[in-house]
Amino acid sequence: MTGDLISGHVAAGWEPVHKAFRQNFASGAEIGAAVAVQHRGEMVVDLWGGVRDSATGAPWKKDTMVIVFSATKGVSGLVMAYAHSREWIDYEARVADYWPEFAQNGKEKVTVRQLLSHQAGLHAFHQKVDRNVIADFDRLARIMEAERPEWPPGQHYAYHIISLGFYEGELIRRVDPQHRTLGQVFQEDIADSLGAEFYIRLPPDIPNDRLAPIKNPGIVASVLGLPLAMIPKVLNPWSHVFRSTMVNPGTTVSVDRDRVYARDLEVPAGGGVGTARALAKLYGEFATGGKRLGIRRETLDALKAPAIPPTGGTKDMSLTVDVSFSLGFMKPFSGFPIGSPSAFGTPGAGGSMAFADPDKELGYGYVMNRMGTGVDPDPRDVALRDAVAKVLE
Repeated sequence: MTGDLISGHVAAGWEPVHKAFRQNFASGAEIGAAVAVQHRGEMVVDLWGGVRDSATGAPWKKDTMVIVFSATKGVSGLVMAYAHSREWIDYEARVADYWPEFAQNGKEKVTVRQLLSHQAGLHAFHQKVDRNVIADFDRLARIMEAERPEWPPGQHYAYHIISLGFYEGELIRRVDPQHRTLGQVFQEDIADSLGAEFYIRLPPDIPNDRLAPIKNPGIVASVLGLPLAMIPKVLNPWSHVFRSTMVNPGTTVSVDRDRVYARDLEVPAGGGVGTARALAKLYGEFATGGKRLGIRRETLDALKAPAIPPTGGTKDMSLTVDVSFSLGFMKPFSGFPIGSPSAFGTPGAGGSMAFADPDKELGYGYVMNRMGTGVDPDPRDVALRDAVAKVLE
């Protein structure tokens, strides 16, 4: 595919990003995609191109939206940061201070920081969590209250693939003065304020032709793309890794056969739908001080600070690789180089990526509809971020 199907603009000096975006299509790696960069409050890159729907050949347009899977975690992390700035929560407080029923089965001392940093050991549900449960916040809360950690909280990292967002959601319901859901707080207080078209709870009135269906690589390719040490755990129905992925579908319930994506359903760890432009706006706001949202310096400093690893070290017990998680985000490390040490963000399954780099005053978003495989950074995203770094140099 040539660059003839690419639209949008880049500011003077940002042409290397346009070149990298074109090359991703020219190499055949993309079906449809978009990338955006907000720098010092200005949208310096806003590109989209290719095919929105491979079944019909419909083009990707300026307002096309797509699911970003775990890149949603970072957006939910921004909601938690907003709650911190409103002094609804304290990162160092116990979750049970805000949610008393949470203090069961070894969860009494779990802190908000531990929960948001994938150190609570609550990554794998012991009860079935399906669409019906997810749609019933009270029922979901009772299941989470009864859960027990896989090991003492604070001992290990274990990627909370789906569960993290549900725990965050109930916490927000408890601390928000209006008792809104996480998706509602995000929409009303953050997204609408910034003009960022991203949804953690996709409304029913969004037409199907604005949504890009995902091209999945298939279960075999997806499993074989995982780290070798993770594969037997994913395939073992008695493992905590299996229970955190296969048994509790989470993100897959966000995909709808008739409506492309589910409507009025919140999966804050993996069901977010939106544009690359919206992600760049959201992270760009936090990268430049958060003044429009009234984000406190204490909150920004906490997000910029290095991760505090668990006592058991940096190896993730689910992903089987070294990681660095902090307050709902990934932080830069050798396996996840995303700019300055102060940066924070999250990738999504298949390749989507979004992050803030406060040192560079930059917000970045990349989305696509052809999923890649593996847990390492996607080559398409890496090429784009390398181009961004080249410009900033």
